[in-house]
Amino acid sequence: DDGDLKLMPDLSTLTVVPWEEDPTAAVICDLVHQDGRSVEFTPRNVLKRVVAAYDKLGLKPVVAPEIEFYLVRKNPDPDYPLTPPVGRSGRAIGGGAGYSIAGVNEFDELIDDIYHFSESQGLEIDTLIHEEGAGQLEINLRHGDPIELADQVFMFKRTIREAALKHEIYATFMAKPIQGQPGSAMHIHQSIIDKKTGQNIFSAADGSETDDFFHFIGGMQKHVPNALVMFAPYVNSYRRLTQAASAPVNNKWGYDNRTTAFRVPRSDPAARRVENRIPSSDANPYLALAASLACGLIGITNKIKAEPPVLTTANADEIDLPRGLLEAVDLFEGDEELCAHLGKSFAATYAAIKRAEFETFMEVISPWEREYLLLNV
Repeated sequence: DDGDLKLMPDLSTLTVVPWEEDPTAAVICDLVHQDGRSVEFTPRNVLKRVVAAYDKLGLKPVVAPEIEFYLVRKNPDPDYPLTPPVGRSGRAIGGGAGYSIAGVNEFDELIDDIYHFSESQGLEIDTLIHEEGAGQLEINLRHGDPIELADQVFMFKRTIREAALKHEIYATFMAKPIQGQPGSAMHIHQSIIDKKTGQNIFSAADGSETDDFFHFIGGMQKHVPNALVMFAPYVNSYRRLTQAASAPVNNKWGYDNRTTAFRVPRSDPAARRVENRIPSSDANPYLALAASLACGLIGITNKIKAEPPVLTTANADEIDLPRGLLEAVDLFEGDEELCAHLGKSFAATYAAIKRAEFETFMEVISPWEREYLLLNV
């Protein structure tokens, strides 16, 4: 079926575009067939499908994304590597400024614009900090409905890029934009609410962890490696997932253990949640949330047991995740249960797109190949 499709605006997302000089509005649309049926392979509809599966069980997911990104100098020629920008001090920004107020202050005017643009669009920033990388920042969003939060991430990315351009620099959400610097992640905090009681199903009345909590983690451990192509969707994404980096390359979990893929932060029982630390910031927010929640839901419905929590460094063992895009696509296609939750039409379409992207990448000859092979083979 290759007939025309329709864009149906979701008026709840209607907002002004504050960086435009002329009065301009933006609205997120859903793609539907002429008869009104949803096009199931569009990312927003995939997330709606997963949220609906929770709803059928009387459950409501709650999520809170954390998005890392880099500010870099303008780079009109892709043959040249990216470099950190110059801050208000007049000096190029260096690394190692994690959580530094001075690091954030280097970009005061830009950050003011990010807050102004966000407020104008009704986007709520919880916190903004400087991360470890040179010119790397992180924005945390307030927890809420998965579809609303995915919309916010989508709009935030555009907002941050536009704010950066206003100040003659780029903002990039590449997973690994600069060699020798940390990668950028999109960590996802997840909890599940019982719609009847309003209680977090991860916590029992006495405050202890429930079976659903452990089953959710069990589902993540079993299926997230197969869903990696949705958390690390590009060839560049896998440059972030190395043992030498701060990103997890395992499918372990632990209490407040940042070396694990699935971290349970310190909290009171009502706020008990599971943080998925695998997704990179280049991930489509709708698909990353859909895949993460689907893996947890499979764990709950199938009562998948979680492995014991890791108390030490989890990244020291063998890598548990696919090392490249094609391997990730193969694993994704082989997980029939996950593909069924996301929609078989979507799964087939997405896998085909990723294989095609890889072929275009293979046509490019990299500087590494010229440096090490040109005169040596």
